[in-house]
Amino acid sequence: MKKTLSFLFICFCVLSVKAQAQFPAIDVQHYTFNLRLNDQNDTIKGRATVSIQFLKDVSAFQLNLVKTKSDGKGMLVSAVKEDGKTVAFVQDTDVVNINSIAKANSVHSYTINYQGIPADGLIISTNQYGHRTFFGDNWPNRAHNWLPCADYPADKATVDFEVTAPNHYQVVSNGLKVEEKNIAGNLKYTHWKESVPLPTKVMVIGVADFAIDHTGNVGPTAVYTYVFPESKKAGFKSYAVAKEILPFYISKVGPYAYEKLANVQSKTIFGGMENAGAIFYFENSVTSKGIEELMAHEIAHQWFGDGASEKSFAHLWLSEGFATYMTNLYLENKYGSDTLKKREKADRVIVLKFEKRRLTPVVDTAVKDDYMQLLNANSYQKGGWVLHMLRRKLGDTTFWKGIRNYYAQYNGANANTDDLRRVMEQTSGQNLEHFFKQWLYTAGHPQLNINWKYDADKGVINISINQNQDVLYDFPLQIAVNGELHNIDIKEKNTIVQFAATANPVVVVDPDVNLLAEFNVNQ
Repeated sequence: MKKTLSFLFICFCVLSVKAQAQFPAIDVQHYTFNLRLNDQNDTIKGRATVSIQFLKDVSAFQLNLVKTKSDGKGMLVSAVKEDGKTVAFVQDTDVVNINSIAKANSVHSYTINYQGIPADGLIISTNQYGHRTFFGDNWPNRAHNWLPCADYPADKATVDFEVTAPNHYQVVSNGLKVEEKNIAGNLKYTHWKESVPLPTKVMVIGVADFAIDHTGNVGPTAVYTYVFPESKKAGFKSYAVAKEILPFYISKVGPYAYEKLANVQSKTIFGGMENAGAIFYFENSVTSKGIEELMAHEIAHQWFGDGASEKSFAHLWLSEGFATYMTNLYLENKYGSDTLKKREKADRVIVLKFEKRRLTPVVDTAVKDDYMQLLNANSYQKGGWVLHMLRRKLGDTTFWKGIRNYYAQYNGANANTDDLRRVMEQTSGQNLEHFFKQWLYTAGHPQLNINWKYDADKGVINISINQNQDVLYDFPLQIAVNGELHNIDIKEKNTIVQFAATANPVVVVDPDVNLLAEFNVNQ
């Protein structure tokens, strides 16, 4: 996911994204969402069939769904049935309480009929050309504004979307399109089927007047472009870079998990949103100079965030930090190491500025409800920097082997930060507990005062490195003296080193941009 200025305004001034209870007694296996859309008003009619495996004996259970509010927005449930038989239910503010007896390990299927105007989650709007559009926009837990579901990333399920809408629209969604047909009343029925389990945050539909291009195939994966007809020329050209990005991640991380990749011009609150196999980009992305970077970020999420998902939002960096650094690695591979250095320098500046405003660890367990605040420099740039330093610590071969092992183990499942640590330890044979603790579970960064003095009589340079922050860090520091690299292990508050040097030495600290730290260098 990438943010825009408009997103920052919306999320902090309008949206209220609160946590809701997770449901330890259930594991959703499959959703079928049958939705009816119209052009007369914003009311949607829905029929959700939810297949659930029960993990405990229950006499009742819950699904997330926002009830109709005083402003008229929200969903009203009219009936719940199992095998055609009516099931008693009570709809609360954010949940539907369903009274049904089920035994542990049994699987039951429930059909929920409902309708209403989405308060959020499904953005019904007009695009920049004045045409009506419908776009799912579920992150982090906004799906239950329009879909009855277990709305948290730890519950993954396969999904079918069956959409009936006026026949001038095209519909895009997760998975493969298995049926499309015109029906009576100038309507069209479109059925998309996703056979890979997904978290609700990336289950979506996009309904608009689209121009569609089959960009080509990457191996067995078909790549498509969906843009508004007025954006056809620019969009078909700019979005085609996806065919270059996809092979890089496949070769480095592992096979692409989904049935197709559609890149979609949309109208939502984010600059880009990594919906599985159907990525949504902001309207002006088709002419954006940063489109390659944006697409590299969102396509990286197909592996990290969609395939291997965080267990809870406290570990969001496993999604956003990975996508940030994978983007940098893709651009390094294409444009060279100087591009990576430039991007890591820029990311470092962003992290240091952010930590002056808000000092929290990357794994931020203090955030309990408003998850939008986690879309910050810790989750993105600092998370990416941690991966950069881990790569330098382990070396490229071991780093990439560990990343492949992590993805292979958690694709289709959920992980937390310690799960990643254990995989990287098993791959490298190194104990990484201290590395992860200081960079991910500790707020802040090294603040270094580096003083150096040349002794002409002895032909040496004396360098003093002082850590000024409260918590001491353990890290390698690289200093170049007249172009000769010196690696210094920093563990104490004060470290003094001496190197041979000729007259008028040139000293460069962290020349290859490998350390997330603040440097104050004095001669």
